[in-house]
Amino acid sequence: MLARTESYEALCGGFRWNLPERLNMAAQVCDYWAETAPDRLAILDLSDGRQEVSYGRLREMADGLAQALVARGVGRGDRVGVLRSQGAWCAAAHVAIWKIGAISIPLFKLFKQEALTSRVSDAGAAVVVTDAEGVGMLEALPGVAAFVPEEEALPEGRFETVETGAEEPAVLIYTSGTTGSPKGALHAHRVLTGHLPGVEVSHDFLGEEGDCLWTPADWAWIGGLFDVLMPGLALGVPVVAARLAKFTPEECVRIVGEGAVKNVFFPPTALRMLKAADVRIEGLRTVASGGEPLGAEMLDWGRTAFGVTINEFYGQTECNMVASSCGALFAATPGCIGRPVPGHEIAVLDGDGQPTEEEGDVAIRRGSASMMLEYWQRPEETAAKFRGDWMLTGDRGTWEGEYLRFVGREDDVITSAGYRIGPAEIEDCLLKHPAVATVGVVGKPDEMRTEIVKAYVVLKDGVAASEELAGRLQDFVKERLASYSYPREIGFLDALPMTVTGKVIRKELKARAAAEGGS
Repeated sequence: MLARTESYEALCGGFRWNLPERLNMAAQVCDYWAETAPDRLAILDLSDGRQEVSYGRLREMADGLAQALVARGVGRGDRVGVLRSQGAWCAAAHVAIWKIGAISIPLFKLFKQEALTSRVSDAGAAVVVTDAEGVGMLEALPGVAAFVPEEEALPEGRFETVETGAEEPAVLIYTSGTTGSPKGALHAHRVLTGHLPGVEVSHDFLGEEGDCLWTPADWAWIGGLFDVLMPGLALGVPVVAARLAKFTPEECVRIVGEGAVKNVFFPPTALRMLKAADVRIEGLRTVASGGEPLGAEMLDWGRTAFGVTINEFYGQTECNMVASSCGALFAATPGCIGRPVPGHEIAVLDGDGQPTEEEGDVAIRRGSASMMLEYWQRPEETAAKFRGDWMLTGDRGTWEGEYLRFVGREDDVITSAGYRIGPAEIEDCLLKHPAVATVGVVGKPDEMRTEIVKAYVVLKDGVAASEELAGRLQDFVKERLASYSYPREIGFLDALPMTVTGKVIRKELKARAAAEGGS
């Protein structure tokens, strides 16, 4: 845990990574507290009534599940999916997998068949820990066994966590890109340690007496899993779980009140919904937000609505929590993300790969503990992600004094309601429809969601464009990919703008979408 200091300079000056050669995240988030304070509250589940899960109980769940997985042939280095919503069994599943020395794969319940199949197949996972709902989702995946802990008579007794290295693979998190299928960012056991400074700073030194942490973000997303759940457990801060069918301001107020929540990570879309409903929430000590930059108006509103300054933070699946604001140490600068988190070195690089004060590529120096090991089984794409000692984020930025200002995305990833959506996967899906000849997918500016997914479709000869067909194409994607990634708008064109080599010029499509307005 970071020692609270009076200045940002003092915090950074005294910081050193504490990364022992042997490290296992299961010991960090569960075993340590189960040994020293077994009755301490780990997870408060408000999904169906009120269930309090202590660290001792969490270890019992994880130990039983680990033994059951080993009995099913799971061993060190094997990949195991976790297809569960917020709840104690979701946490226990990851802990159990790490105890074995296997690699967990967080999976969204919002995934439809093709999205789920592509990730499970790419990872080579033979077992997925899930619930009754997830069993039905997995039935079409050949060779994949669905395991529901609640339906099993799990063995009792201790399961000794295996010794793993800090650099040994532990979790495989899929991230969308602009070309090809989604890539798996493979992280080592040090990834949690790498997140802790940023999480603590973004919550004005998380871990004070009475702190209690919650996010409406799904725990299958790195923002839910490693910005909230695992850091909270590691720091001994109770984490609230609440499975929401849909985020609403009313449910948000209920959860904060019933859970005595003091610290919240709100994705920007959730903040916009709260602002639109003119919601006021009292009793919070900290509010953090990340995924998209907030403007001055949102920051001003947050001070009124929550009584605190919203701390913005920055990162991505490949290397997360590398920059943050911290109201306890310095004032926020509207339009800027914040300053580098202790332990992470950020630069803006020019076209020659040299640090610059002008606009350039945002990059993170190798050595950040939250940096991925590699893209799973993609050596060429892994190599392309790095330039010398720097990992390229794919974002453009500039420095405003000591503050990092986000300018825009270098690639074509769509940011919608906090999700990063790769257009290639949606295009591939639409191309399977018998009416579609070709398609280009881009993000269209949207006041509430930052961007919405817009698909420009060229139909096959003899097929007529209509609103009814647009609706069928939307349903086609909804049924196969994630429900948040379907095109909210579909436009029909006679032809797409193409380069001489046959590549869609997304820049022109994005300009067209922006000029349309009306979303």
